Amino acid sequence: MKPVAIFRHSPGEGPGYFATFLDKHSIPWQLFKLDEGEAPPTSVNDYSGLCFMGGHMSVNDDLPWIPPVLELIRNAVAQDIPVIGHCLGGQLMSKALGGVVGLNPVKEIGWGKVRVLDDAWLPGTTEFLSYHWHGETFTIPEGATRILESEYCGNQAFALGPHLGLQCHVEMTETMVKNWTTGGAKEIERAGDIPSVQKQPQQLEDLQAKLAELSAIADRLYSKWITNLKH
Repeated sequence: MKPVAIFRHSPGEGPGYFATFLDKHSIPWQLFKLDEGEAPPTSVNDYSGLCFMGGHMSVNDDLPWIPPVLELIRNAVAQDIPVIGHCLGGQLMSKALGGVVGLNPVKEIGWGKVRVLDDAWLPGTTEFLSYHWHGETFTIPEGATRILESEYCGNQAFALGPHLGLQCHVEMTETMVKNWTTGGAKEIERAGDIPSVQKQPQQLEDLQAKLAELSAIADRLYSKWITNLKH
């Protein structure tokens, strides 16, 4: 099978549990470290699917890698090569497909319930606990279906055929949560005491149990996504 191309935009926001899932299913993958200046591929033909991770930047920033990445997403969708995006990755997908990315009403940081609006990707599930870290959000591209929402962000995910754009972070690992809460301590402090932003102790409470639940949800989402990978 051709490898899945994974795009990293920040050193601390790598593939996480997504890579663990691919390894468990013997699916090859190739990491593109855009944060280190690696250029994205110019063609999607060598890959079975594309995966875009998170990042601290905005998709509206003037960064040299954003235009070619948007074009890559459009080409993959045109050829039915599955695309999945996590947070910034979902925002890149939305923008590439004609959506708009702008400020969310509030910052959403930490653990919070996500409601399932369309269970095609999560049959029998009405809600689950997910991890969040974002200040911006996307609109739903034309032709896509809004499938998840949370109390603080109406558009938590959209599906378009085999493609899945996520605002929430289902790819989290213990190391990632601990590193983010430490590295992002000032951002948490600046947000003040608002209900949509959890302090570090809250985020680390019962961490193993929360991650186990989240990884079980990720398994189901990723399992559906890989069924359409190109061989």
